[in-house]
Amino acid sequence: MKDQVYKDSRDKSVGIPLHEYARTHLPGWPYWLCRIVMIPVLLTAFRVRAYGRYNVPPTGGAILAPNHMSNADHFFGVALLKRMVRFVAKSQLFKGPLGQLLLKGGCVPVFRGQHDLMYEETCLKLLEEGQLVTIYAEGGRSRSGEIESAKIGIGYLSLKSGKPVVPVAIIGTVHMRNGGWRRFPRVTVLYGRPLQFRQNLSPTKSQAQAVANKILDEVRDLYTQGVKVFDQ
Repeated sequence: MKDQVYKDSRDKSVGIPLHEYARTHLPGWPYWLCRIVMIPVLLTAFRVRAYGRYNVPPTGGAILAPNHMSNADHFFGVALLKRMVRFVAKSQLFKGPLGQLLLKGGCVPVFRGQHDLMYEETCLKLLEEGQLVTIYAEGGRSRSGEIESAKIGIGYLSLKSGKPVVPVAIIGTVHMRNGGWRRFPRVTVLYGRPLQFRQNLSPTKSQAQAVANKILDEVRDLYTQGVKVFDQ
């Protein structure tokens, strides 16, 4: 697995038109085409199952907080949800044709490894509009195959928005790393009870980190319990 690259060498000003688009456009044809193509594959080849979908609010702004073991998590985490979902993705991906597909597919770029206010403002706007946003509490993919540490970004977003946060455990995609997807492991997704944090428009760094840690602790507990039951 390649090393994580947290620093985008480009000036953050390249994100201005990307965020303007993300704030004013709903996901377009790439999002719906992806669902049409991928869902039958996930259901048949990977026998994906989802439990606790009733924990995802049927309307209104909310944050989905999954663990992140594989690039395929983007698909599995929301495949069986009826609601449209926006995704936060690292800014390095928003280049060339792939970047255009991600943008038109409803993704929001984030400059990782720093307090990216543009990404935060975009996500807060989407949440206030009643949209569902997915952000990985670990920031990027786990390098160890285990749930690692929480990044502060989800803490800031949770506190400033005051919206419910749904912990999500994606079980089985760890076996898809390094070409393991060819064995078509079974994947199970668990949605935990929403966490609610009192809105704080000016949280301190320690407050945001504490909330991020709490969210990831819930994800870790859900994942650990799920592995014992489903990943046999």
